[in-house]
Amino acid sequence: MATVQAPARRAPVANREQTPREYRGENVGEWERWLSLAGGGFLGWMGLNQRSLAGLGLAALGGGLIYRGLTGHCHLYGALGISTAEQPGPATAVKAGHGFKIVRSATVNRQPEELYRAWRNLEGLPRFMQHLVSVTVNGNRSHWVARAPVGTRVEWDAEIINDQPNRLIAWRSLPGSQVSTAGSVQFAPVPGGTEVQVTLKYDPPGGQLGSWVAWLFGEEPGVQVDDDLRRFKQQMEAGALATAGRPNGKH
Repeated sequence: MATVQAPARRAPVANREQTPREYRGENVGEWERWLSLAGGGFLGWMGLNQRSLAGLGLAALGGGLIYRGLTGHCHLYGALGISTAEQPGPATAVKAGHGFKIVRSATVNRQPEELYRAWRNLEGLPRFMQHLVSVTVNGNRSHWVARAPVGTRVEWDAEIINDQPNRLIAWRSLPGSQVSTAGSVQFAPVPGGTEVQVTLKYDPPGGQLGSWVAWLFGEEPGVQVDDDLRRFKQQMEAGALATAGRPNGKH
């Protein structure tokens, strides 16, 4: 009498945790990102200078390459299942020895309490941070959308890591974000008002070349912080920023 063997059972496959690069869809290697940023910046510059329909097409192509370089994502690679990106272990914010550091300050003729409340109201920050599109708060965490060069956008999630009312707000981005950043804003009483000091450390998409391309198109964070502080000072001293209400969560 013939016997029928039951098919062998396959061992269950353990779920693998996504690395930060996989989580945010990066499938383009570092050198390809540099080349995309350089080529995209050149094509964008050439196209905008031509002031013609063909020039607009060239600029659009350059914008696509810059998006590829900034985000590390290629839609064609994604469709074909190709990835040339390295897969490092999880990381939080900016690694030691990496990225750029910016320190800027301004004296505002208002009390620390007012300035702290205005800054801590994260969803109101786009009113004086013009590079921001939106901030959505969920408890102590928040989701940020910002403008990037040539009409592109970048997004990241962040959490508050130090909150001292009327004195200090410190934050860092979370693993998986397109932008790695950490920083703080401090409020110190001085003659004539309050000194507001912003310290920002960031690792731009595309590394140093990405920072150069951002500067070329007017989106470099050092320039942004200068402009943000100037608008913050103007609006606070003019009473244009509402500071009432319950504060919520930052960068």
